[in-house]
Amino acid sequence: MKPIEKIGILTGGGDCSGLNAVIAGITKAAINKYNLEVIGYVKGYSGLYDNDFIELNTDTVSGIQHRGGTLLKSSNKDNLFNYRVQKPDGSYANEDVSDVAIENMKKEGVDALIVIGGDGTLTSARDFKRKGVPVVGVPKTIDNDLPATDVTFGYNTALEAIVDGLDKIHTTAYSHDRVMVVEVMGRHTGWLALEGGLSGSADVILIPEIPYDLSYVVEKVKQRDRTGKNFSVIVVSEGAKEKDGAVHVERVVEDSADSVRLGGIGRKITDDLEQMIDNHEVRYTNLSYLQRGGKASQFDRMLGVRYGVSALDLLMQGGAGKMVRYRGRDITSVPLEDVVGSGDTGETSEGGAKYVDPDGQMVQAAKGIGINFGDE
Repeated sequence: MKPIEKIGILTGGGDCSGLNAVIAGITKAAINKYNLEVIGYVKGYSGLYDNDFIELNTDTVSGIQHRGGTLLKSSNKDNLFNYRVQKPDGSYANEDVSDVAIENMKKEGVDALIVIGGDGTLTSARDFKRKGVPVVGVPKTIDNDLPATDVTFGYNTALEAIVDGLDKIHTTAYSHDRVMVVEVMGRHTGWLALEGGLSGSADVILIPEIPYDLSYVVEKVKQRDRTGKNFSVIVVSEGAKEKDGAVHVERVVEDSADSVRLGGIGRKITDDLEQMIDNHEVRYTNLSYLQRGGKASQFDRMLGVRYGVSALDLLMQGGAGKMVRYRGRDITSVPLEDVVGSGDTGETSEGGAKYVDPDGQMVQAAKGIGINFGDE
């Protein structure tokens, strides 16, 4: 492999706090430690396809570590191995345009890529490595559901947003003797709801890993009433489902790599509870994208910078085809194919998503202080 003199960075998938810290960490270390040139592709893989980029230097990344979102912007719809292109007759078709991206890299003298993203983004990173592009991945998701790493940046900031929201919801719940249903993100795992609800003094937490029966939730509300606590706060993960039920799909985005969008289960639960509880108003709040934005927490700033510097070190030490990960208190690495799988079976070597253990310590601690999960 030829010596690396110039690298490209891109961010794909949903935004989250800590992305700018990663970008700053990569850029500053590339210049200060390795004397490299750095560019950032705009809007993820679409920027790589359109050759749309900005130069990154110590000035462009100065003072961005705390900022939410991503300096480079992002997209969660662009898979260059199955990209929607317009034909001369005006029709559209999906094609493999990855060679266009590789030629753009060659034209600009970009020797390697550092790709920051989740499942879909890292799957494409794996595929570019197979085509000979030196690439290193950095894991990104606020859902904390990647099994290859203990924690992802953005998760801690999202939890802080949830706890702040619950603190505020509590005051109006108490003042009006209301049952407040708060929906949070998480896809098919309940980490955000569990840790956020436990820290935010929720009375009920409903997560995908523990299918719920609303009759138990109603009984929890009545139990609180009997003890003089005439309000309740219920935290619902967007992937929660009723016993023998299915997840609530908000919509399907056909041109997205992750086409099924969950959401709205909190509204359904609110409507159902209004029919089952006759002495309380039931109100619904969806924290939605408030969980993604805002200043990055101290932990996510620190983790982002460490991820960025470690990703660059890994690349320069011949670790192309791997992803950095947080294990214990150390940054280590793992092959991308162990994270997103080989593509042959659709399964990952590390066992798929990282789910909450219903019998684990955190759930048991929550139950120990009286939090109900709709299962008993």
